[in-house]
Amino acid sequence: MSLITAVVRFAQEAPAHAEEAKSNPILPAWNEVIWGAISFTILFVLIAKYAYPAVKKGIDARADKIRSSLDEAERTRDEANTILEDYRRQLADAKNESARIIEEARQSADKLRQDLKKQAEAEVAEIKSRAQEDIAAQVERAMGDLRARVADMTIELTEKVVQRNLDRETNLALIERFIDEAGSAA
Repeated sequence: MSLITAVVRFAQEAPAHAEEAKSNPILPAWNEVIWGAISFTILFVLIAKYAYPAVKKGIDARADKIRSSLDEAERTRDEANTILEDYRRQLADAKNESARIIEEARQSADKLRQDLKKQAEAEVAEIKSRAQEDIAAQVERAMGDLRARVADMTIELTEKVVQRNLDRETNLALIERFIDEAGSAA
């Protein structure tokens, strides 16, 4: 209460000082200075008591939010780096796996090519063998046909030369012996 009584007493003395203030154009009247000081003090106390804590609380909350956002961003960046490293490692593993698969496929293809080549060579050898057997059989058949034809021709010629007909079996035996002798001489 002493502050209020001092303000009231000063306000009562203010008109006396107002005369002095009127004489100096730069200085305001004392009652205006007092009311201005009182208003400033009240406003300062109200701001200090109510507004400053609210503003400080808002600033602190904003600082905490920014700090938590920065921490979250750091955590997210670390997770992204971890994921990136995982992907890079997986990519390297996939490249290695694909190189391994390609190498296995190449080796498998080489083995298959070699197997097919061996199989083809075996088939060629078998075909050659069969062809030689067929040729030998055809030669044998042709020789048999040739012998029979030569025998028939020889019998006909011999009958014409001898003018008599020998029995067929004797003629065939004679011709066979002649062909064998001619074959062994050749």
